Amino acid sequence: MDWSVHQIAKMAGTTGRTLRHYDDIGLLKPSRTGNNGYRYYGRESLVRLQRILLLRDLGLGLPAIAEVLSREADAEQALDRHLEWLQQERDRLGRQIASVRHTIEELRAGGEIMAEKMFDGFDHTRYRDEVQQRWGKQAYAASDAWWRSMGAKEKAAWQEQSRQLGADWAAAAAAGDPADSARAQGLARRHVEWLKGIPGTPAAAPAAAHGAGAGPGIREYVTGLGEMYVADPRFAATYGGAEGAAFVRDALRIYAETRL
Repeated sequence: MDWSVHQIAKMAGTTGRTLRHYDDIGLLKPSRTGNNGYRYYGRESLVRLQRILLLRDLGLGLPAIAEVLSREADAEQALDRHLEWLQQERDRLGRQIASVRHTIEELRAGGEIMAEKMFDGFDHTRYRDEVQQRWGKQAYAASDAWWRSMGAKEKAAWQEQSRQLGADWAAAAAAGDPADSARAQGLARRHVEWLKGIPGTPAAAPAAAHGAGAGPGIREYVTGLGEMYVADPRFAATYGGAEGAAFVRDALRIYAETRL
């Protein structure tokens, strides 16, 4: 079965103009074009459109979406990974909703707020498997213990610092700053210092692990993170999409090669 532009636009919550634009730039081609010039979309096109909308919701721009789609040709595998991430986010948001609802109820009743119930869903444990796979169980255990040792104000301050760093990176990328500019290299220095403050990462205690200097361990770690920012849409969204993530990667690589 094929669907018309009007039908697809209505079902997907988009517009016919958007679908025609996707066709014009080669992002989403219709399955066929009728004798009357109307575009029709079949199964493969619908799957591709779903992936486009999912990536767009992560904050990626159209050029970045096209890059991701070309790199991940197997739609089923890509959707499996995205589904897993969506389920993790759903669970995390569900815990946050319950946590905030509990706080509201206690505030209205004038009761005592239970601190241990206020931050469920706000922690970083959803990255546990990924961290353990990349850097080992010891690295995760150290960073997890550090996180749990902090009070509410410390956690909020660290999250704000992280958010501000991401916003500053995105602003520099949007302004078109070169990766080797003073602004970009200043951000790279901040980024590395931010990483050094997280126990368990290869950046946290490079001198102890690699001798007197920073050594190749931290250089490889920082440049590897930059590559991961580009490859993973979840991280790329923090920096304004794939182009912003590429800017961060290039700036971090230059900083690592010249300063670490």
